[in-house]
Amino acid sequence: MLHATFAAPGTFFRGNLHTHSNRSDGVLDPAEVCRRYKSEGYDFIALTDHFVGRYEYPITDTAAFRDEVFTTILGAEVHSGAMENGELWHLVAVGLPADFAPSNSPDFHPVEGQETGPELAQRARDAGAFVAVAHPHWSGLTLADARSIKAAHAVEIYNHGCAVECDRGEGLHVADLLLSEGRDLTFIATDDAHFSGPDHFGGWVMVKAEANEPELLLEALKAGHFYSSQGPELKALAVNDSFIDLACSAVSTVIVQGHGSAAVSQHGDSLTQARIPLDRFKDSAWLRVTVIDRAGRRAWSNPIWR
Repeated sequence: MLHATFAAPGTFFRGNLHTHSNRSDGVLDPAEVCRRYKSEGYDFIALTDHFVGRYEYPITDTAAFRDEVFTTILGAEVHSGAMENGELWHLVAVGLPADFAPSNSPDFHPVEGQETGPELAQRARDAGAFVAVAHPHWSGLTLADARSIKAAHAVEIYNHGCAVECDRGEGLHVADLLLSEGRDLTFIATDDAHFSGPDHFGGWVMVKAEANEPELLLEALKAGHFYSSQGPELKALAVNDSFIDLACSAVSTVIVQGHGSAAVSQHGDSLTQARIPLDRFKDSAWLRVTVIDRAGRRAWSNPIWR
């Protein structure tokens, strides 16, 4: 059976869901951020400036930068409450309404009496946003922290800025543990671009939607009709009781992962198709697929529930 992401009607659109401008701690103004992403072949971005009092709680209006080939989704990186390590929560909220009420978050430090991270995540989701746990490795996220964000749609499994600036760009370990506890989550790869270093154009989502319009893209994100990439393309993914069949751009490695240590890989030159047997996964309620090209760039499917 063709996986829902590839069976859904529409076209794949390339987008970045985590980006900053000089409305918060980024270097470039919103118009230039949008210009650069459009020039690099992106179909959409969400400009997610830091939603804290230091920057007057911005939900940056990027509607003026939409045109017939490029669009934007309003959003913010929202903050409130302390994680187990005492630091402030970071959550990506894509699709926030422009009038989303500020949290009591004057700066990048927890303060007494503010919402918890889980409460803020739930409020953002209730307001219509697609909510993701940002950069788990960079944040020092514990499994208990991750479990607490029950309103999250997704985990940021790759954050390009965190990868190049401090080698803490990963989130798959946390995501896998949550999947094995039965959490229905998807994966996003992002830039977290500030344009103060080489933190841009390194990770994105490919969203299957019927048109490149904010509402349809947001609907597809919530439905899980997307995959994440650093470069390779996933073209088709079909699953039955015995095999996963995959079509992709040319890669050198295809891996299927599941619960615990379960994993099966296939290696070769210029692989564009693969069939992976699922005998190894009889005790796994979920599967996911990773492909890796010769340059080491990856693409990741969303979890597949059996």
